[in-house]
Amino acid sequence: MQKKIKSALISVFYKDGLEPLLQTLQQQQVAIYSTGGTQQFIEALGIACIPVETVTGYPSILGGRVKTLHPKVFGGILGRRYEESDLQEMQAYQIPELDLVIVDLYPFEETVKQTEEEKLIIEKIDIGGPSMIRAAAKNFRDVAVIASKTDYTLVTEWLNDQQGELTLEQRRLLASKAFEVVMQYDIAISNYFNRKEQVLRYGENPHQQAVFSGNLNRIFQQLHGKELSYNNLVDVDAAWQLVADISNQKSFCAIIKHTNVCGAALASDGLSAWERALAGDPESAFGGVIVFNQTIHANMATAMNEIFFEVLIASSYDADALAILQQKKNRILLQLQDGHTQEYSAWMQKSVLNGDLKQNMDSGNYAEWNEVGARPCTDREKSDLIFANTLCKHLKSNAIALVKDEQMIGKGCGQTSRIDALRHALAKAEQFGFNTKEAVLASDAFFPFDDCVRIADEAGISAFIQPGGSIRDKDSIQYCVDHNLGMVLTGMRHFKH
Repeated sequence: MQKKIKSALISVFYKDGLEPLLQTLQQQQVAIYSTGGTQQFIEALGIACIPVETVTGYPSILGGRVKTLHPKVFGGILGRRYEESDLQEMQAYQIPELDLVIVDLYPFEETVKQTEEEKLIIEKIDIGGPSMIRAAAKNFRDVAVIASKTDYTLVTEWLNDQQGELTLEQRRLLASKAFEVVMQYDIAISNYFNRKEQVLRYGENPHQQAVFSGNLNRIFQQLHGKELSYNNLVDVDAAWQLVADISNQKSFCAIIKHTNVCGAALASDGLSAWERALAGDPESAFGGVIVFNQTIHANMATAMNEIFFEVLIASSYDADALAILQQKKNRILLQLQDGHTQEYSAWMQKSVLNGDLKQNMDSGNYAEWNEVGARPCTDREKSDLIFANTLCKHLKSNAIALVKDEQMIGKGCGQTSRIDALRHALAKAEQFGFNTKEAVLASDAFFPFDDCVRIADEAGISAFIQPGGSIRDKDSIQYCVDHNLGMVLTGMRHFKH
């Protein structure tokens, strides 16, 4: 369903990139409504503009806090052109139809980065902007919305190519983008109000200063031990992300060191899971972070008490277990809150160059399960492959994980080549006395050549799981076919840097 754009409401903080779109709207004789600085910008270009206050009958008031919050504005956005009663009311109250809403939001996150003065930060909480964006997005059947300057060029091209019209699919796409913009804006505001800035003893190294801003109590309760350090927090985050990714109903234990999994296992009970996880790499476990998906019992506490570790994370603790574990005054004991996985953010970010880099979290473990080897994988292999793929996802790239009977027996991580990661994983398995015959292998990314499957086959590996996507996938697949090996392609890469 095409929609002819006859009118537009424009109120933006950032004016850069707007002029070509304004020129197009002028050429197509679109009536433009605006206010404040945007109105001045438009008129300075020699483009006719209708002040919003001539529609509402009210000027901008309260120091600019209230400009567009008025029934005649929102009626023009939310009015349903296909409902006769809406059209009659709009006519009765002299509400103009608004076909295009171009609104961005006050720079709240930028202001938070630039100042700690709360008065300035609060004034950058946009009220009218999100309301107009949501209203226009809700009524996408009749209204188009642009909530980001990154879409100015795209919409300009559409209007020029389609004689001033936008399709229903285009309006729906813009609406989905608009809701995403508002969601991220609200999350940033919520994070600001919920933050608790904690000055840490030091950063990653003693000469570095560090603070943490956030609400840890929504994820876990600290039952015992010293204050969490910078490195503790980083490793606890890695452990928490891993345990949240384990859907298996068996007892699960993992040991984290420098954000990598150095030991992990599934078992019928917690003590066995601990013993099998520790056996995977007892050297690296020293000073690590331990995580379980279950209650800690006294027998488990007694066994763990024999080694030095920094942090233990579990869903709960028996009283007897707590008494044993609290014998070390600095040992940190964390109890996961009910519903802790709901705190798992949809986004992750890091500082790079002179800005922030954001991306969606790496959710999901595989997009497909495509068996391309010589034979179907056995039930044991499937169980091990699923576990290995999950563990490999939580290792630094390049990463290889070896699993046998739901126990990680070797891993290679943080290597600059995949074959080095494999060599490291096999060496680890040999170091701690594991037989790799009939073990399985997971890779966080595709095999660029068949050398990895060849070397793994020589070590007795029986099945592989990897995303695929190499132009030479057929080489690794053919090797598996020729040597009676199983191979699963997942269609989902898990780089981690």
